[in-house]
Amino acid sequence: MKYIFISGGVVSGLGKGITVASLAFLLKSRGFKVTPTKVDMYFNVDAGTLRPQEHGEVFVTHDGMECDEDLGHYERFVHENLKRENYITAGQIYGEVIRKERAFEYGGDTVDVIPHVTDEILRRIQKSAEANKSEIVIVEYGGTVGEYKNGIFFEAYRILKLKHPKDVIHVHVTYLPYLANVGELKSKPAQTSVHVLNSLGIQPEILVARSEVPIDKKRLDKLALFCNMAPDRVFSVPDLNTIYQVPILFHKPQHHLASTCLKLLGLRSGKHKDLKDWQDMTEKITKEYSKEVKIAMVGKYFVTGEYQLADSYVSVIESLRHAGAKLGIGIKTSWIDSEDLENGKKSLDGFDGIIVPQGWGARGVEGKLIAAKYAREKGIPYLGLCFGMQMSSIEFARNVLGFSDANTTEANPKTKYPVIHVMDSQKEYLEKHQYGGTIRLGAWPCLVKKGTLLEKSYLEYGKVTNAPWFIPRDKKIDGKGSLVIYERHRHRYEFNNKYKKDYEKAGFVISGTSPDGQLVEAIELKNHKFFVGTQFHPEYESRPLTPHPIFMSFVASLQ
Repeated sequence: MKYIFISGGVVSGLGKGITVASLAFLLKSRGFKVTPTKVDMYFNVDAGTLRPQEHGEVFVTHDGMECDEDLGHYERFVHENLKRENYITAGQIYGEVIRKERAFEYGGDTVDVIPHVTDEILRRIQKSAEANKSEIVIVEYGGTVGEYKNGIFFEAYRILKLKHPKDVIHVHVTYLPYLANVGELKSKPAQTSVHVLNSLGIQPEILVARSEVPIDKKRLDKLALFCNMAPDRVFSVPDLNTIYQVPILFHKPQHHLASTCLKLLGLRSGKHKDLKDWQDMTEKITKEYSKEVKIAMVGKYFVTGEYQLADSYVSVIESLRHAGAKLGIGIKTSWIDSEDLENGKKSLDGFDGIIVPQGWGARGVEGKLIAAKYAREKGIPYLGLCFGMQMSSIEFARNVLGFSDANTTEANPKTKYPVIHVMDSQKEYLEKHQYGGTIRLGAWPCLVKKGTLLEKSYLEYGKVTNAPWFIPRDKKIDGKGSLVIYERHRHRYEFNNKYKKDYEKAGFVISGTSPDGQLVEAIELKNHKFFVGTQFHPEYESRPLTPHPIFMSFVASLQ
């Protein structure tokens, strides 16, 4: 087994995840079986209960792990479904060490940070490689070097490197700020972050130097000298127009990151696969198109202090970019805080389409209902994702069915018309306050109703090679060969079947259900250009070379 560890310095948010994803992509193009793994240092067991404004989007794997958004980038770049073993947290590590101690699995030894915690860290990393049958595992350490909570993870790396010096390398991603008042890039912060690594007994073999602009040779040579490495192991990575250009940047013939890593690990360089499809995609995704559509993203996880962030919905944004590039349509997304719609500070006038993405709790619900009503009444294409499907169902009940008090029991437990209610399987978890990892997670089958826009979308845009969704015809269900798809879920509440007939009589279409018909998985409206809601998350499975059919259909409807 070969290991590549990637750490960060100076500031967070540098693009360690994109570096991991790009390197994994390039190694895979050389014919190696490689798996990227994320290690987060917080004590949460998974990312499911973290605040989106602080942590960003919660990504869900096919097998149901709630994890960091970087796993989404990994999947989009390597075009593979990753596993729960690809996500490791300090909560998992320490929880397992304590469990073993209580079960006397250490045989009476005094349990300590070294070797027991470090051993568990390395065991988890090994497990992620084995679960994916990999030759090379790329391990991303979350956060930045020098944080108090990170130390034991770097110690685990040091121990592994000591035992297997020829099989382990360290790539450090750092940052050179540009000081406008001075007029130059400054390398001292990058040097300092490497020196902090040195103080932990770690000498990185490769330095990835991030900056707003390309780094000149003088500063690259200075970094090499003061960070104790050869100049050809320092890689300049300036800001690019899209994250998908990073592998192309690393693919330079005379300065190839994957080749450098392979040489350091004593592996054959091999002949890389043709990257033409990826190159073509990056050109399309960065192209300025004459046709541009304006999409309102109505959510409630944008604001953090005085700033607005897009990280809470990163998979949705990337899915739109994938579809726009494939269709040759420019995408302009605007963030609309649902609470601003409630108090009249924002308007939806002038938008070509509206998306209401995932969400939790009562805050901002009325604003999302306003968005669904606006789209329905004005004939504006609407895509509701999970919570967004639930909001469109509530809006229809209030304003078409006449159930004025209709709501989700998540927002109003005493509503007279609980058209969205907690799943039966979830009631016991809520009563016992068992929130973490108990909701409906991962890929589940969905039976698609014939003649619906949902079916048309999958059949028209779903004919792609090696797509993560699965589109078989299952004659066992109705004898006629119904369309069955597998999509990822992350929810605790569902459509209340008690009201299904009332909805259908009024032109509300149940376009997707669980194979047994008990769970409503997708809805749409008759006589509307595009009005679709899904209980599942199609954004988790869209990839740059295989855009998701639902996003393709939505963007196509905006023309």
